[in-house]
Amino acid sequence: MKIPPYLKKGDLIGITCPSSKMELSAAEYAAGVIESWGFRVHLGITVGTSFHNFSAPDELRLEELQDMMDHPDIKAIIFGRGGYGMICILDRIDFSRFRKHPKWLCGYSDITALHAHLQQRHKIASIHSTMCSGITKATAENVYVGSLRDALLGKRSSYSCNTHPMNRNGKTKGALVGGNLSLLANISGSRSQINTKGKILVLEDIGEYRYNVDRMMYNLKRAGWLDDLAGLIVGSFTDERETDTPFGQNEYEIIRNLVQEYDYPVTYGFPVGHQEQNYALKLGMPHELKVSDKGVSLIELK
Repeated sequence: MKIPPYLKKGDLIGITCPSSKMELSAAEYAAGVIESWGFRVHLGITVGTSFHNFSAPDELRLEELQDMMDHPDIKAIIFGRGGYGMICILDRIDFSRFRKHPKWLCGYSDITALHAHLQQRHKIASIHSTMCSGITKATAENVYVGSLRDALLGKRSSYSCNTHPMNRNGKTKGALVGGNLSLLANISGSRSQINTKGKILVLEDIGEYRYNVDRMMYNLKRAGWLDDLAGLIVGSFTDERETDTPFGQNEYEIIRNLVQEYDYPVTYGFPVGHQEQNYALKLGMPHELKVSDKGVSLIELK
């Protein structure tokens, strides 16, 4: 796995919106916070613009992302927000220059497709983290937004959280992969599908009907995603939805049902996902996961 260079104070960070649109004022506030960390910021032209639900037409979103990925002065990219749109341009990105000069790409949700493609096709690490839309007056000073700053500066991550009654105890090591369940199910069977053997898989989602969570988990299971994992980290499943007839299981119960035959450690309720508690995770890099009755820890390995 190729690890992009970590940043130093004064480095330039690009902000672009390759998926859905976001308000300019929100991006400007986030840019101010990032500048307070000691970095310089370049706001792209897709920030604060709109084209239906997208920030801009496919061609413009692709052009700006390509330019930022290839620009020698931009040392990292923090995406404005997720939503939908990355999959529309993913296969047209030229990674030839980026492979030679990789940089940290930071985001989650719809950006999961790009993370997976980077790891599977190009063996380049990236950061699953909050985006500009998650850096607000209410969150700017918290440890979760701070974990993105620390990740960019090369600080080795060490996270912990409380135990959960559904956890399956154990200790394991492996590279982190995964992200948003909907996007993982969407790329299943494509050339972006991750080889999860020996990896620690992260799952989270927002706004999904429970029967659809069950269907997507069956998709992963039937495609072999769950067979040979080193471990499983289940983050938040927020804004859950039900049909008129309740499904009968919540999201964590659905996942437990689908992984009960395996013996790798599993933790539920880890602070990652569409919520304020969203730690920055270095995808593609080795970590140690420890799940016990005393708590859960996830530590980046050297």
